[in-house]
Formats: sequence, structure tokens, C-alpha cells
Amino acid sequence: MTRPFLSTTAVLMLAASLGACASKRLDAPRTRGPQAALDTAVPAVPSGAVTTSPLAPPPGVAAAPDEPVVAPGTQVAAAPPASNVIPEPVAPPPAPPPVVAGGRSAVVGTWDAKDATGASCKVTLSSAPALDLYKASAGGCPNKDLAKVSAWDFRDGEVYLYQAGGTVAARLRQGGGALDGQLTKSGASLALVR
Repeated sequence: MTRPFLSTTAVLMLAASLGACASKRLDAPRTRGPQAALDTAVPAVPSGAVTTSPLAPPPGVAAAPDEPVVAPGTQVAAAPPASNVIPEPVAPPPAPPPVVAGGRSAVVGTWDAKDATGASCKVTLSSAPALDLYKASAGGCPNKDLAKVSAWDFRDGEVYLYQAGGTVAARLRQGGGALDGQLTKSGASLALVR
């Protein structure tokens, strides 16, 4: 297979014409491009005083334990030399006082009832509803009025003990951890303690 040859003269003429185009383009004055920026000098602008300080650590990263975090522009005094004194432990703050519950839920449960004669028995105040009151029961009470207690209620800070039929057997007030009051019929004192 034969290859077409270009004559040496043709190659030289092609090279010369390309060279002429290139030289005309490169000789033209430049007004744009990266070289133009280098040819133009920009005067320096005076600025204020420059201060340096170490940067604070990025958010979420703690500073080194021996280097405090300082705001830019502040000066830090040199730390005194470390001593061998061990700091005394700090006592924890005192516990808050216990919360004494008040109201109906605070009186639910079994109580020891003591009347003015010194006789005692058990009175249970339940959280189970009984119509518009709550169920109650008394066991082993020598006082006939207290022995008939079957319901109770909490109104205006007072505990009302009821007999069957709706008669109020006693009224008591919360005082510390006890209920103090009196039997309604006789006026004798009555205390319920846990």
C-alpha cells in the first residue's frame, strides 16, 4: 500500500503560514487575561494595629486542661507554679425536706384510732368509691359510734367519717402525720395515727 506524500515544499509553506498567524496574534497589545492583572500595580492600603492571640477551640471541643480559653485580644497572666496542696472535697448540698402529701390520697390506708378513754382500734380508709363517698371500715372498736363507720370523705381539709345512713360519726383535721378531731355525738377527742 502506498502512502500519499506531501512534498517538502508544501509542509514548509503550511508551517510558515501558521507561524505568521501566530506571531501576529501574539504581538497585539493585551488588555485582558491573567497577565494584565500582573502588569497593573495596586497601591498598598494602610491598616490599623494588628494583634494576635491563640484561637479558642472549635465548639464541642474542650480546651487543653493546662491552657485556659481566652477571648481574642485579651492577655492572660502567667499561671502560678503548681503546688502539692490537695483541695478538700466539697460536701454535697443538703437534701430537700420531704414533701408531705396532703389531701384525700394522703389519708388512704389503715389507721390506729385512739379515743379519749384510751381505747384503740383499727380504721381503714379505702380509695374505693361508695356512691359519692369512699368506703371505710372499723374493726375492734369499743366505741359504738366509731364501730359503725362505713364511709369517709375529704372536704375543706377535713376528714369526715360516716356511719351507715349518712350520719357523721367524726370530723378530723390533718396535723403532721396524724388526724386529730372529735366524735360528733359525744364531742370526745379522737386521733388517728399510723
